[in-house]
Amino acid sequence: MSDTPLISPDEALELMEDEGYVYLDVRTEAEFDGGHPSGAYNIPVRLRGGTGMVPNDAFVDVVKASFPLDAKLIVGCQMGGRSAAAATLLREAGFADVRDQSAGWGGRKDAFGGTAELGWQAAGLPVGLRAEPGRDYATLRAKA
Repeated sequence: MSDTPLISPDEALELMEDEGYVYLDVRTEAEFDGGHPSGAYNIPVRLRGGTGMVPNDAFVDVVKASFPLDAKLIVGCQMGGRSAAAATLLREAGFADVRDQSAGWGGRKDAFGGTAELGWQAAGLPVGLRAEPGRDYATLRAKA
């Protein structure tokens, strides 16, 4: 079991505004380009491959090249699965302050497919439709 704290979208926004946390969107570039938390950085933990999603072997290296190990990071994805994997990888790599915004962009589902928790978008929180300069995956990957 992960010891990464789970937080809601509202808590994530509060940490970003009040405590200087950075939102790391670990969805694919295409998902990120369709909308993301305002101010987020995009480093996919998984990439689309010929047979579905495959691990992004450069994930940890790109995060390390982009942020110091003492960075305050919030990871989020679409519904919580990829963010949990990303949080584990980052903690294993030495990042000490990682929070998992487990409802992600689209919301966390219950066992029956219903909405257990609203995601960032449905919660009405600030949305970005374009990456801010230097926060897109291509730029961040080039630094690694």
